[in-house]
Amino acid sequence: MSDALEARLAAAARALDAPGVDFPALARAEGLADVAYTVEPSPLGDLLLAITPRGLVKISYADIYPTDKALEQISARVSPRVLEDRASLDAVRRQLDEYFAGRRREFDLPLDRALMRGFGRRVLDRTARIPYGQVATYGEVAREIGSPRASRATGNALGANPIPIVVPCHRVLRTGGQLGGYGGGLPVKVHLLEMEAGATTLF
Repeated sequence: MSDALEARLAAAARALDAPGVDFPALARAEGLADVAYTVEPSPLGDLLLAITPRGLVKISYADIYPTDKALEQISARVSPRVLEDRASLDAVRRQLDEYFAGRRREFDLPLDRALMRGFGRRVLDRTARIPYGQVATYGEVAREIGSPRASRATGNALGANPIPIVVPCHRVLRTGGQLGGYGGGLPVKVHLLEMEAGATTLF
């Protein structure tokens, strides 16, 4: 540990003795955390949201993928300096609320792609450009990234999407309109597609 970082940690520890100290705000001011997270209720169940200085790095369905597992992944692959800090996620929470209320069709959030790699990142970068209310197939996405025989690998990459909803992997279906899979569960995929289509009987 550098002398400068040690001094900042010591100063932060002294500040914690003060009554009414806001530790997340102090950590932000001192640059002591690389990842901020919170768990936010939504119409789809609780969502874990995580952000770095570069942008939104993780959304996960807490009812399916336990929060401690998501935080372990973030700690191992992004940074171990992870802090629960709801205020840092205000913009993300607001835009998700607007989306679920039908008042937002595009997210305006910087993304940190630290949890995306190689082929999977190419798949997800293409998926991010599928417009609201529209769908593509696994085969179409595979062809458009120059891997026309990689439909199955495309599906696997979508299943590992670290930022669902904002990177809309729910908009990718099997050829013929079959749903395919979804990391949040098929009922969630149907809910999102029906919400975006403005219909209750899309399938």
